Amino acid sequence: MSGGTMKEFQERGQSGAAPSGQNQAGFQGEADVQLSDQEKQQYGEYVKQVTPAHSLGMQMIKAFVTGGAICCIGQGILNYAGSLGLDKDTAGAWCSLLLVLLSVVLTGLNIFPGIAKWGGAGALVPITGFANSVAAPAIEYQKEGQVFGIGCKIFTIAGPVILYGIFTSWLLGLIYWVLKLTGVV
Repeated sequence: MSGGTMKEFQERGQSGAAPSGQNQAGFQGEADVQLSDQEKQQYGEYVKQVTPAHSLGMQMIKAFVTGGAICCIGQGILNYAGSLGLDKDTAGAWCSLLLVLLSVVLTGLNIFPGIAKWGGAGALVPITGFANSVAAPAIEYQKEGQVFGIGCKIFTIAGPVILYGIFTSWLLGLIYWVLKLTGVV
């Protein structure tokens, strides 16, 4: 248990006694914290009270519903684009474009974070989650200016994904090229 967490626990009045590990100056170190059995039990009860309980089954259902809804919207866009006479690749490009646009607009209106909080990975795994991860820092840091705010922070979350995606694509392309030169593929 860290001293900071114990201090917060004791400040809330859950323990009547002063920290037994404090020195004369009022500081306590990690190794100095000595708790009685009663204090340990009270602290354990406090941790149970403040720790949110999560139901894995319910989280999975919410993720399934959210991801399914996003996929249904995407399929609706594909069907509509197909009915306009667009080929499969062009319809797919329009679908991706519109899903990203919808995600960015919903992020800007502060609606997507609520969807992501409720739906968990169901909202964050598809392309909409990636668009949100780029747009959210841009919106959050816009008050710091174009260069030091948006320019520096926009790829805070998405940057590693882009970096490793590009690197992996390059590496796989190199392997494919070598295999093609050797006649394996």
